[in-house]
Amino acid sequence: AEHQHVRYNPLRDDWVLVSAHRVKRPWQGHLEKPPAEDVPRWDPKNPLCPGATRANGEVNPMYEGTFVFPNDFPALQPDAPEPDASDHPLFQAAPAQGVCKVMCFHPWSDLTLPLMSLPEIRAVIDAWAELATELGASYPWVQIFENKGMMMGCSNPHPHCQVWASSFIPNEARLEDRTQRQHLSQHGVPMLLEYAEQEARRKERLVVENADWLVVVPYWATWPYQTLLLPRRHVCRLQDLSDSEKDSLASIMQRLLIKYDNLFEVSFPYSMGWHGAPTGAYLEEDCRHWQLHAHYYPPLLRSATVRKFMVGYEMLAQAQRDLTPEQTAERLRSLPEVHYK
Repeated sequence: AEHQHVRYNPLRDDWVLVSAHRVKRPWQGHLEKPPAEDVPRWDPKNPLCPGATRANGEVNPMYEGTFVFPNDFPALQPDAPEPDASDHPLFQAAPAQGVCKVMCFHPWSDLTLPLMSLPEIRAVIDAWAELATELGASYPWVQIFENKGMMMGCSNPHPHCQVWASSFIPNEARLEDRTQRQHLSQHGVPMLLEYAEQEARRKERLVVENADWLVVVPYWATWPYQTLLLPRRHVCRLQDLSDSEKDSLASIMQRLLIKYDNLFEVSFPYSMGWHGAPTGAYLEEDCRHWQLHAHYYPPLLRSATVRKFMVGYEMLAQAQRDLTPEQTAERLRSLPEVHYK
């Protein structure tokens, strides 16, 4: 807890430098603006609101639950041409096709996930599973992710996420595929299933748990209040969850996100996303080495205005953190599960 050391991340096959004493240093750097508290519930000029007109001229329906539509500025398109063949191994390009969708969680712009009811969060989970099934029928990777807050590059305060399906398996997924495959081959058990069992027994990095799920600050966490959401049973994909597991997932997500907001009494920014076994042609292959999980990467370090910057040593050498995962887990664990608002 007091002395620097490095910790191994078996999921990414890399190391993180833990320097817990550095959090005591005085801060004279950049201070963020706390997120706005006066977001209007409905704004006809907000392109994600019911009845609003989007950039392409389409008018949103007066939706009352979740709402999914094609991204008006997609990073991936299904009909993109293939690049020319390379004339040198140092200059390689490959085809990249795909589909990008936006999913609004709720018709109200001022209602983030921790403030939504359990049935409303369950509806979000159902929509995630439906999109994973629909897009995963033809694409090998479906990335569901949420950027919450301006600090994480979110350009619109309305509660929403994105879903990108790609014709290729992205870097992070390829890395996790390799490490999980190696672990199953060497140890005979899926890595994250074994990890969840260990963390449930040790409890020192446990934040919240229920009968089907647990949330931990990973032993190898990079971001200060990073968490990992894990199922207790072996499940490869989001669409493989039972109805009762989806119900308990809604509950544990709500509990975690309320704790996040209560930490600094602010709408807590983060990037989160689901990782599971590849889809498309991989649906017919053996993917037992995969275990479904969700990553939460929040940037805040000391307060609502002081964030962790991944620069310098982190960009040029390796990741480094200023608090031990055990310290942050204890702090999150001790927070109330009733929202401060």
